[in-house]
Amino acid sequence: MTDLISVIVSTYNRPDALDAVLRSLARQSDGHFEVLVADDGSRPDTAAVVKTWQGRSGRRVVHVWHPDDGFRLAAIRNRAIVAAQGAYCVFLDGDCLARGDFVAVHRALAERGWFVTGNRVLLSRALTARVLRENLTAECWTTAQWLASRFGRGINRLAPLVALPLGPLRKARPRAWRGARGANIAMWRSDLIAVDGFDSSFAGWGREDSDLFVRLIRAGVRRKDGRHATGVLHLWHPDADRTRLSDNEARLGDVLASDRVVANKGLSALRDETTKAR
Repeated sequence: MTDLISVIVSTYNRPDALDAVLRSLARQSDGHFEVLVADDGSRPDTAAVVKTWQGRSGRRVVHVWHPDDGFRLAAIRNRAIVAAQGAYCVFLDGDCLARGDFVAVHRALAERGWFVTGNRVLLSRALTARVLRENLTAECWTTAQWLASRFGRGINRLAPLVALPLGPLRKARPRAWRGARGANIAMWRSDLIAVDGFDSSFAGWGREDSDLFVRLIRAGVRRKDGRHATGVLHLWHPDADRTRLSDNEARLGDVLASDRVVANKGLSALRDETTKAR
């Protein structure tokens, strides 16, 4: 696959972590990609970080922002999809460091009719603080350094950092949507458009990714496992406010009980919004 890749990085008021993530993306072995920072209403210091990398990265870096009105990850990701120019979209959380072959591996795994779900290693609170405070390039660490971090309880596991070919096993669960996490996922932009993107009816933390996976599978797009290939380094953060989780679980339950493929409030809602504003 030689198409331009759009890496969509979601963030909210964590400029130090975002700076580290954008640094890790600047170190990629595959340079044929753009970066869109999907900013869910952060303060101006986040915009300042993006502006810095716009001048340093040597590629297209776009800041996509909407006003802060609570947790609206699905909505800001949709805005980034609209602004993207790539044929393939990789979604990465703004606190997940990408190792040097991240984009290259996602490119190798990209296949028409499939979306890819990756995984992550969780860094401890102490190691995260040290990485950010000392500007450590953890995305470049060797296996020996990660082994030391594991024995020192700096990370929760090593497996996602171990590269394995897996082959046909990557397609062993083509219709499984459970267990996939949105911090590291990839899919064709045309497939996103076909299901009308994320459903921004999901407000507050949780289940917007599951809803998308369910609808993609119903549209005939299958799940491909990116484990032991695309693992990212997830910096520690406090637990998100989950007061809206029960509402979102109910929304997901309604989707599962229906045959819905298209988002209730997706990409087309943004187009309608733009048309009304003219």
